[in-house]
Amino acid sequence: MKALVLFSGGVDSSTCLAMAVEKYGAENVLALSVYYGQKHIKELLMARKIVNHYGVKYRDLDMREMFENSDCTLLETSEREIPKESYAEQLKKTDGKPVSTYVPFRNGLFLSAAASVALSNGCEVIYYGAHGDDAAGNAYPDCSTDFNDAISRAIYLGSGGELRVEAPFVGLTKADVVKKGLELGVPYELTWSCYDVGETPCGKCGTCLDRARAFEINGVEDPAVAYWRDRNEN
Repeated sequence: MKALVLFSGGVDSSTCLAMAVEKYGAENVLALSVYYGQKHIKELLMARKIVNHYGVKYRDLDMREMFENSDCTLLETSEREIPKESYAEQLKKTDGKPVSTYVPFRNGLFLSAAASVALSNGCEVIYYGAHGDDAAGNAYPDCSTDFNDAISRAIYLGSGGELRVEAPFVGLTKADVVKKGLELGVPYELTWSCYDVGETPCGKCGTCLDRARAFEINGVEDPAVAYWRDRNEN
């Protein structure tokens, strides 16, 4: 095994998965998904479809207990509504703090767990899909370049130099991620980004709006739009 991909089933991690498969071959890639009590559990159902598409090995972890006292709006434990507006609008109300869908130190926890799984499975690299748009304005501080540099060094040192972290999009925009994924033929119709719990994407939460804008900048319709439209009609 060569590479572990921290895999949610969304646009960013699916693009990372495609990159890892291209570089190492499907037989040398392990996808790792985490259930952490997220309301949008559908992302993990779609993740399995993408894993099957690429034919990579798959594992999942249950980390719900880690966040059981959090009031993050993304979690089943929270009674607060997920904001239906852009991150820019949300940040106007946070006084410099992360947005309400920030899961406390999620990437730090996930990457630490992923490091243990990766080392146990003989992997030499972890891929994860943090990108610059998520870090902007301190919306998700564990997606920033500074955070990535620190956690990457910690994992490298803590593994005795046997494991490194790749965050290929950490200084890029989501539109850049989509551009790369379109070049690689990522099955974006199978990806799930929405934070809502509906049967189809809401189109109004921060991540839905970011996703729509990324495809718009690339001059193409999001393949998931037709995918869900067809299922509604049938």
